[in-house]
Amino acid sequence: MKRSIALLLLALFTAGSMSACNTVRGAGQDVQKVGEKMEDSAENTGGTSRP
Repeated sequence: MKRSIALLLLALFTAGSMSACNTVRGAGQDVQKVGEKMEDSAENTGGTSRP
């Protein structure tokens, strides 16, 4: 019985860890896209050119 509970808890922990990795990866991609859009906007307005 104790072994079954331990295996169940291990499976739940593993599944939770895997879903957290996907969430962090998605958030990282979102931040990267925002950064790219900001760079594009700065280039279009001349904000990155030096006098």
